[in-house]
Amino acid sequence: MANHHILDSRGVDVSAQDHWLALSTDALPDGIALSEITLLELLQRQEKPEVVVPLADLLNSENALAGGLIKEVYNLIVQHSSHVGVWITADTDTAVLTALSELLLEQSLIVIDVPKFADGRGFSFAKTLRQLGYSKEIRVAGEFGRDQIAYLLRVGVDSFVINEHDLHSDFDISQAFTALASSYNGQDASKLPMFAAS
Repeated sequence: MANHHILDSRGVDVSAQDHWLALSTDALPDGIALSEITLLELLQRQEKPEVVVPLADLLNSENALAGGLIKEVYNLIVQHSSHVGVWITADTDTAVLTALSELLLEQSLIVIDVPKFADGRGFSFAKTLRQLGYSKEIRVAGEFGRDQIAYLLRVGVDSFVINEHDLHSDFDISQAFTALASSYNGQDASKLPMFAAS
């Protein structure tokens, strides 16, 4: 995972300040966090790190919060972490997010994993989370298109996990963060008219 960078909503590389660790699972996609940690390592640490866990592992077969042992393990993770977040996959149903709003609103970070460029569910997830009242950081990771960044910003995404190769390709990534700066959508218009003298 060391071949990724975290860019904030202005396109600034904040990787050095990001300390989130992804809880290792068999289903952990590449790039959810810059580093990962096993449950055993987490429980043995003296300091409490920031940990992102897979939402799917907290659910039962009906997509509701699981009880029993899974709930106890999650409570252990919370006790041994300074902050907890979740990562969600494209397999998650938007209705599930709505039903889990109480849990989601408690999270310090929500990472949306986009499995392929043509998958637009990340947009729906981010918009749904904001409509539910989630006000903390939403991060997108995976195979989203760099030309989608400006649109993801508009639906509420705060940060992006970018692959090292994409960061240093011929495409200037900073352009992706300003692509719609002069457009008007009723909410994000600049304070001055487009052709006004400054």
